[in-house]
Amino acid sequence: MTVNLDATSRLPTLEMVATAAGVSRATVSRVVNGSPKVRPDVQAVVQAAIEQLHYVPNRAARSLVNRRTQVIALIIPEDLAMFFGDPYFAAIMQGITRRLNASDYTLNLLVAASDPGNKATRYLRSGNVDGALIVSHHTGDAFVAGVAGALPLVFGGRPSIETTDAVYFVDVDNVAGAADATRYLVDAGHRRIGTITGPMDMPAGVDRYTGFTNVLTEAGLDSTAVEHADFTTAGGVLAANRLLDRYPDIDALFVASDLMAVGALQVLRERGRSVPDDVAVVGFDDSPSAASASVPLTTIRQPSEEAGYLMADGLLRLLAGDSTVTPHTILPTTFVRRASA
Repeated sequence: MTVNLDATSRLPTLEMVATAAGVSRATVSRVVNGSPKVRPDVQAVVQAAIEQLHYVPNRAARSLVNRRTQVIALIIPEDLAMFFGDPYFAAIMQGITRRLNASDYTLNLLVAASDPGNKATRYLRSGNVDGALIVSHHTGDAFVAGVAGALPLVFGGRPSIETTDAVYFVDVDNVAGAADATRYLVDAGHRRIGTITGPMDMPAGVDRYTGFTNVLTEAGLDSTAVEHADFTTAGGVLAANRLLDRYPDIDALFVASDLMAVGALQVLRERGRSVPDDVAVVGFDDSPSAASASVPLTTIRQPSEEAGYLMADGLLRLLAGDSTVTPHTILPTTFVRRASA
């Protein structure tokens, strides 16, 4: 089986692959489209011809036949500063692309805190993508609500939307992770423990706050030293200043993200409070900023890359008609001890 293409030859076609493999054009088409009706030995011959000729299927032609675009959208309802500034998104995307690289699908990225004119919503609802992954959504996101039910969706994190359709998501056990962090501080002898939460319009922010309050309540300790922020370093600075103004006697601090914890470390240093001698600090994420912080952060590791991989895998399986996809996947967190606590 040898077919030579010189520099003047046109791009390899389905017919040329069929000739090289000694099969019909219809058989090649079935192999390219993943049909199970082709014998394994024939499939192997066709795949060898495809590789020899460097044949690339025509996506436009395939989409006319199977009504598939072979495109998945990654929707992040945040502003660009948040997207590029938080390493969590890089880890999630790394897992997503690692899974999609083993498929025929390409990825479209939509970063949108709002959707002026409903342009992105119309784009997604008009059949331009086969499915979507949604990460970092907030309660009341009109953009997310506008596409729910219109195409297959898998969420990164427990969603807050209400829909009559089955909801698929991959999340970490935020309540247990926050409880582990807080319990560590209690067991270390701290009795005046404060927290900086994430946004309370996001399930992750609510769940981490819940884990914190549950442990303090069980220990009979006061849980009122609380400030809310937005998962950013700047937000952590503002919240830490407010918290220390109101509760200057705190001896420990659980911060619901590493980026916010970096901001809290800055404030504690400016106020002459030593970490961990005066105030112990525990973060959440185990992002690169945790190890490189001015005082390396004790933190809760969440497997963000694995979560991204499982999100993409679940969506691909849904698109392939797999009815065994688990709707809710909850991944465990890991306690990581460093110098800050």
